[in-house]
Amino acid sequence: MGLDDLITEARSDDTRDLDLRSTSELVELMNQRDAAVPTAVASSAADIAVVVDAVVERLQAGGRLVYVGAGSSGRLAAVDASECEATFAAAPGQVIALLAGADAPSSLEQEAAEDDADAGRHDVHSLGVGATDAVIGISASGHTPYVLGAMEAAGAAGAATACVVNALGSPLALLVERAIVVVVGPELLAGSTRLKAGTAQKLVLNTISTISMIRLGKTFDNLMVDVVATNEKLRARVRRIVMTATGAPPEEADAALAAADGSAKVAIVTLLAGVDVETARSRLAAAGGNIRQALA
Repeated sequence: MGLDDLITEARSDDTRDLDLRSTSELVELMNQRDAAVPTAVASSAADIAVVVDAVVERLQAGGRLVYVGAGSSGRLAAVDASECEATFAAAPGQVIALLAGADAPSSLEQEAAEDDADAGRHDVHSLGVGATDAVIGISASGHTPYVLGAMEAAGAAGAATACVVNALGSPLALLVERAIVVVVGPELLAGSTRLKAGTAQKLVLNTISTISMIRLGKTFDNLMVDVVATNEKLRARVRRIVMTATGAPPEEADAALAAADGSAKVAIVTLLAGVDVETARSRLAAAGGNIRQALA
């Protein structure tokens, strides 16, 4: 199948004459088209769960989650990877995104870099990808040379491989061990896969990273207990988290956080278990950072 035949490049008959429609009509039409994306993602729930379990297995073994993408797909991956460190205290380098043309001086040159399969292979080799890593390629068409080259190299290195694509029967899906295929149909603007396809990719990446971190004990109940409080907003959030998790009044939560050097996890275990900070740290270390296990 050639690129011209892909569903991601198809033209939709019900979105013709866009330039003749009113602004309100366009807003309503675009919203209607976007509303179908979550249902398409839900149809791939079982495949997403399998990929998440593979990612968690590698992260628990000390490996990394590596995203690979180009263009809009790569930039979405880079956003997801960058947020894991602050939101979940993921170790630096634990979640990484390889973006085609990342060092290119302009967005146009970055877009052109997606055709370089050798660069994808080189970037994977330079990162030292191995058997303890999970590598996920993201490509709307599943034909992106940079991503194909990178995933070929990752598979050869023994990494767990998966992909997120928006077209059936793609070379990328055939290359990896596990494929998440979310077909969202033609775009409002023919071929503009930063729209529905990009939204679908963002939802899938949110799911993979968030649930992986939940499985790794980075949450307690539905609270982000591993937030790295680097600004006033986040410090206030950590304070609320400790108060919510323990029922402690503000003064007690503040004292526990101060003793815990700002760690919500340590403060929570200190308050709920009635132990000192060092004991709380020891319990968390023995439990791999899981609060429920530390309390047990």
